[in-house]
Amino acid sequence: MSRLEELIAELCPNGVEYKKIGDVCTTITDYTAAGSFADIAKNVKYINNATSYAQLIRTTDLKSNFSKTDNFVYVDENAFKYLWRVNLDCEGLVMPNVGNCGEVYYITPDIFPNEYNVLGPNAIWVKSNNVLNRYLYHLFLSREFQVKLAKIISPTGQTKFNKTNFKEITIPVPPLPVQEEIVRILDNFTELTAELTAELTAELTARRKQYEYYRDSLLTFGDEVKWKTLSDVLKIKNGKDYKQFKSGNIPVYGSGGIMTYIDTFVSDKPTVLIPRKGSVDKLYYVDVPFWTVDTIFYTEIYTNVVIPKFVFYYLQKEHLEQYNTAGGVPSLTQTVLNRIAFPLPPLDEQQRIVDILDRFDTLCNDISSGLPAEISARQKQYEYYRDKLLTLKELT
Repeated sequence: MSRLEELIAELCPNGVEYKKIGDVCTTITDYTAAGSFADIAKNVKYINNATSYAQLIRTTDLKSNFSKTDNFVYVDENAFKYLWRVNLDCEGLVMPNVGNCGEVYYITPDIFPNEYNVLGPNAIWVKSNNVLNRYLYHLFLSREFQVKLAKIISPTGQTKFNKTNFKEITIPVPPLPVQEEIVRILDNFTELTAELTAELTAELTARRKQYEYYRDSLLTFGDEVKWKTLSDVLKIKNGKDYKQFKSGNIPVYGSGGIMTYIDTFVSDKPTVLIPRKGSVDKLYYVDVPFWTVDTIFYTEIYTNVVIPKFVFYYLQKEHLEQYNTAGGVPSLTQTVLNRIAFPLPPLDEQQRIVDILDRFDTLCNDISSGLPAEISARQKQYEYYRDKLLTLKELT
């Protein structure tokens, strides 16, 4: 019998008490609790200057582990004091309640880059003085809790939930020694998973750099090949609206990837999709029927002179973001793209290069094989044991 089983048999053999979050947590608050929107606007001014008094902590900062320092936002001392309810000066949890609902972040003061910190909008600050906050962190990530949370999330527009409904959710509250043992097991598992994931991620990063090196080497040509312009090997075409069509199994691509599925297609020939706005460096190779909207170009490739996958790899190597023509949101134009110089080695040489890069691409990116699958498997192991340990019989 495990230590956890022994504790449950000793301390709660007939089940554990389920309590409302509002009865368990001493703090459930957010940015807007400081006052009216008019008062907040009067007292809180955002500052893009690291010399200011306190950092405004947003879930995007937590998600990136504070790696995107150029995007940090700050507030002055007056705003820090005005937002005292969400001063992040102790252990607790942050949960977005507008957008990305279901994410959970465990907070301790030592994780922050700055001494003084306040929680930003669209998130709630949750902590308990009588239940382990680390226990709540694992619990709130569990499948059972996420199902309950989903029931109070409004799906209209941007997902959101309110504090009142959140406080009414019931959760299992076992005796403290049981909480401690659950946390010990899951933290050890998390630490081991993090170490293994870090090793695998480092290896994956090295493989991707190796892939980029070989890709760039294989796709670097001189006067030994014919050079044309991109307009000589393909025709760039604009996407169109799709909303008049019925749902189906044909993917609709925008600049961020697949948006939805409809019952018709604009083309069924292999193509390279080039975002027109936004993430202009993120290309898509598609060899099944598809539709595109106006934020992404599709291409009709002249296959008598060039292999479609060769076009994809070469344009990856070109880093199309260098052809951005806008000062704000990155944008590409057909005129600029059409003028890009394009090499035309013989078709059999193009195929040889494509075959080599396909093998590298599979190793690096295919979620069903290679290193990404191992990283995914580690995370699924943690999720399995977390859900198993936190499925606790309710005391009747």
